[in-house]
Amino acid sequence: MIEFKNVRKTYRLKGVEKVIIENLTMKFPKGKNIGIVGHNGAGKSTLMRLIAGAELPDEGTIKRHVKVSWPLGFAGGFSGNMTGIENIRFVARMYGEDTERMIDFVEDFSELGASMRLPISTYSSGMRARLAFGVSMAIDFKYYLIDEVTAVGDARFKKKCDEVFQSKLEKSNIIMISHSDGTLKKLCNVGCLLHEGKLTMYDDLNEALAQHSSNQMA
Repeated sequence: MIEFKNVRKTYRLKGVEKVIIENLTMKFPKGKNIGIVGHNGAGKSTLMRLIAGAELPDEGTIKRHVKVSWPLGFAGGFSGNMTGIENIRFVARMYGEDTERMIDFVEDFSELGASMRLPISTYSSGMRARLAFGVSMAIDFKYYLIDEVTAVGDARFKKKCDEVFQSKLEKSNIIMISHSDGTLKKLCNVGCLLHEGKLTMYDDLNEALAQHSSNQMA
């Protein structure tokens, strides 16, 4: 379970304060795939980083009673001076995973070959995305966080990503941001609407999408 208690998050830019989350107390439901919707700039990605623990709230607490991933495919946490293998070792130790098992999995999955032994700074954006997705899939999380991207690379590799991701969903759940209603309907059954600093949970994803559409037309 993921639990927010009296959470407030703001940003200040050029002297102007923007409220992302205002006094949020909420428990995310167990065993549900949750789609997060809201207009551009509402703070959905910030909310995702709060859930992941990549950012801290200004006030309140966030408790994670289960293992939660970082946003899927996110490569921003890698060290550019370290090789692909060194980055995998670092992540494995941080999550208490078997280092050699993770290296074997990511080497096989990412298909990066000898580049795994080169610094991340030499990688193209596509290579970094392959490594990041592979590392994400090498760990069994209870919740996978997805910010738009679920697969990377050419059609063959995207199919490979989709297959391993679907296998994870047999035992895990997702919290997902997407601007595609079709993608959300395919993967999620519960909706969260972020609007003007307020996060509202809907037991039916379609209700969240309908309210989001109404807000956009207002």
